Amino acid sequence: MSFVTVIGFDDLIYNFKNQGMGVITSWVLMLFLYVIPYSLMVGQLGSIFSKEGGGLSSWIRGTNGEFLGYFTAWTYWAASIPYVVDTANSVVVGLGWALNGNNKFQETMSNSHFAFWTLLVFVFFVVIQSRFKHSLELLSSLGGIAMFGMTVLFVMMALGSLAVGGKIATQPFNLGAIIPKFDLKYLTTLGLLIYAVNGCELIAPFVTKMKHPQREFPKSMIMLVVMTAFLTIFGSFSLGIFFNAHHLPYDLKMNGSYYAFQALGRQYHVGNLFMYLFAWTEVIYLAALLAVLLDAMTRMLISDTGEKFMPRFLRKTNHAGLPINGYLLTCLLSGFILFLGVFLPNMNDIFNWLLNLNGIISPGVTCWIFYAFMRVRKNSAVYPAAYVFIKNDRLAWWIGLWALTVTAVATVFGIAPQDVPAFSKLWWHELLINLIAIGVLIGLGMLLPLITKREKRDGEAFSRSQWIGMTVIVLTTLIAMLYIGGSQFSGKGFLLTGVAAVSLSLLFRCTRKKTKKSRN
Repeated sequence: MSFVTVIGFDDLIYNFKNQGMGVITSWVLMLFLYVIPYSLMVGQLGSIFSKEGGGLSSWIRGTNGEFLGYFTAWTYWAASIPYVVDTANSVVVGLGWALNGNNKFQETMSNSHFAFWTLLVFVFFVVIQSRFKHSLELLSSLGGIAMFGMTVLFVMMALGSLAVGGKIATQPFNLGAIIPKFDLKYLTTLGLLIYAVNGCELIAPFVTKMKHPQREFPKSMIMLVVMTAFLTIFGSFSLGIFFNAHHLPYDLKMNGSYYAFQALGRQYHVGNLFMYLFAWTEVIYLAALLAVLLDAMTRMLISDTGEKFMPRFLRKTNHAGLPINGYLLTCLLSGFILFLGVFLPNMNDIFNWLLNLNGIISPGVTCWIFYAFMRVRKNSAVYPAAYVFIKNDRLAWWIGLWALTVTAVATVFGIAPQDVPAFSKLWWHELLINLIAIGVLIGLGMLLPLITKREKRDGEAFSRSQWIGMTVIVLTTLIAMLYIGGSQFSGKGFLLTGVAAVSLSLLFRCTRKKTKKSRN
């Protein structure tokens, strides 16, 4: 179960693009110095808080109080926003390959059309997920297993191709080729490595289901690492068979999976057969996953935070019990993330930027896991567990600090843009929208408890006229910024900043609570 949540074929492609064949060494270091302790820490936390369901927010709530528990739930949800946008993008890309058998669909599509199709995918799956929820959950699970099967198929057949006359495209292929260059650029790619291997906290509730957790759970996690090591090491090597790691295609992150299965088909003289199999598997899996994610992440946020920190209008449900305003907030913030990327030069830049944004926010949320573990081991007598990772509390605490430090460093350095020339105009542009995206997603989580407090005090957070005013301001601002962003003139960056500043000022004035004038 945990293996399917941890690694996939696309993860191999993304990190191969970042580090080339050197990623093999990175995978080895990551697996043994990070993934093993990470998995075992998750096991202990899941064992301690098994009655609360083993969720990340319950771990923080149990060690640090209600507010940090809420804020963890919020950041976990906020981290899912770039992920679901990236998933929707991948559905659009996958459909292009599945229908056309090539990348012309992406090459001929403008940024605005890309954003439109992605939003259309969102709306479609928000509508259908309530009708077919259980079927989609099953479909996403089966799709995950099928994706794992396709990955193993690729690795085995790629290695087998060497026995039937295939040659390694990466030349020179020597020891130096698999040693990464440990510099600033390397640090900026760590976040995407952590993004690739995190997720095992999802299986934490199952620790207590084992007959002998103390013995069985470490064995299962070691098996997880062995399986992951096989797939990442030999998978990266297999990519080096078909791609020259020293001269990789610029759009490898977006289209590399399809290129790889195309190359495999050519090697075995079956045309695009493997590519079409992969493309339809990818589309079906990601489509089902997207629908489940949109539902699960919204429900988790609304139910896990309760009345104390979440405004009433976000907790409102329709006749079917669906948090309809929560869905709306999810779609609005997803649209906002898409809007930030629409001014990038082309579709490939948008895809890469969204992917790298996941490499910032997802590791940032993973920091909560190690923080909770350190709090537990600081006072272990208060937190008994069926499974304990390292009996020595002091040593366990220091290992938790190590994992927290690595993850925090990866998060901070991940803010620096990748896939673009350092300190170029585009680099600064991506840095700015990285900071804006992080600021909005995290900042809104701090605002909601204040809105809830105001709602409880005054009966309603905002009046009808205030809602109308805020809607008009936001829509007007978006239209103005789209028009300015699509124009070609010098200084438009300053004008966009000015429009954003004026909009924020107007929103602040619009949301201020009017007080009655005192009578003389």
